[in-house]
Amino acid sequence: MATAFDLAFDPWDPAFLADPYPAYAELRAKGRVHYYEPTNQWLVPHHADVSALLRDRRLGRTYQHRFTHEEFGRSAPPGEHEPFHTLNDHGMLDLEPPDHTRIRRLVSKAFTPRTVERLKPYVRGLADELASALVESGGGDLLTDVAEPLPVAVIAEMLGIPESDRAPLRPWSADICGMYELNPSEETAAKAVRASVEFSDYLRELIAARRKEPGDDLISGLIEAHDEGDRLTEQEMISTAVLLLNAGHEATVNSTVNGWYALFRNEPQLAALRADPTLVPTAVEELMRYDTPLQLFERWVLDDIEIAGTTIPRGAEIALLFGSANHDPTVFENPSHLDLTRTDNPHISFSAGIHYCIGAPLARIELAASMGALLEKAPTLRLTAEPDRKPNFVIRGLEGLSVAV
Repeated sequence: MATAFDLAFDPWDPAFLADPYPAYAELRAKGRVHYYEPTNQWLVPHHADVSALLRDRRLGRTYQHRFTHEEFGRSAPPGEHEPFHTLNDHGMLDLEPPDHTRIRRLVSKAFTPRTVERLKPYVRGLADELASALVESGGGDLLTDVAEPLPVAVIAEMLGIPESDRAPLRPWSADICGMYELNPSEETAAKAVRASVEFSDYLRELIAARRKEPGDDLISGLIEAHDEGDRLTEQEMISTAVLLLNAGHEATVNSTVNGWYALFRNEPQLAALRADPTLVPTAVEELMRYDTPLQLFERWVLDDIEIAGTTIPRGAEIALLFGSANHDPTVFENPSHLDLTRTDNPHISFSAGIHYCIGAPLARIELAASMGALLEKAPTLRLTAEPDRKPNFVIRGLEGLSVAV
């Protein structure tokens, strides 16, 4: 077993962040699991292992349903971080059964396929408006002009957040999501805490208003959702709304800009897509695989596990490398090649198991609508400047994407 520290894996190196996929190939070639000292994690790079471990109940997004911090050999988070952890720890993403099962079941009663289907005309109409505005301006920043406004507006519309209140949503989300990076700084934590307090306070007022006057929105649906007398607590509703906004647009925003940047660098594939827009559904899946928006997902080891003869003890943390798994040549033929016609595409960009992304159907609708609108209204869309990549590893995106029509 090699340690990842001896290899090319370096999530703070700009060269690695620009293109982590060669380092992933080295990790896969060197073994199935690698200890990485800088983050005190075990890196798992192979698709089969990542997929299996996402479903393995010996691992968990939290350990607090079974152990105290002390029992698990971990320190409690600093007291000044409490608002972030209260918000984060009551959301589905960071819970395990039975709480996860109960909350997901109740949320699913409000976040139904019918709810998503009903949003389709709104999503398509908004995508057309944003693409048309970009064309009228002769181009602009695809990130701020199309990629960000679409999913933020869709999630806000679904939750029932008035248009006049939506400006802080993206900054709040960005500040909270900073805590999901590796070894976040105290400055990052302070921003996340402030955003957690402000976002929670806002949602608490919105929930109170919807209790008095319910509407045809997800907040009202979460208030009404019940099963055998069980209901969501106010904190669970707040955490669910924040999770839906954060997860519901971070992946879509980054998939959009990562995807178009990949297309601009693969002109034959872009030309094929322009010639045949029916490729959009498989293109969406392939672009999510090719440059994965969420590169890493963490799990705590609740009971000792063994991977390729290496025992990973209880109390350790495993980092499942989604980006590497999505480029595993044992699963994807010629994985470094962008192939918009790829139909055998079991990528894990939406995770798997009980934490499979509840918003995946909506994300697919948004990505297809955005791509379709740009193909139709901006058929000569082109890159005008090489973009800067965000200095993040876990959530992979660009600072902007300058385009002209």
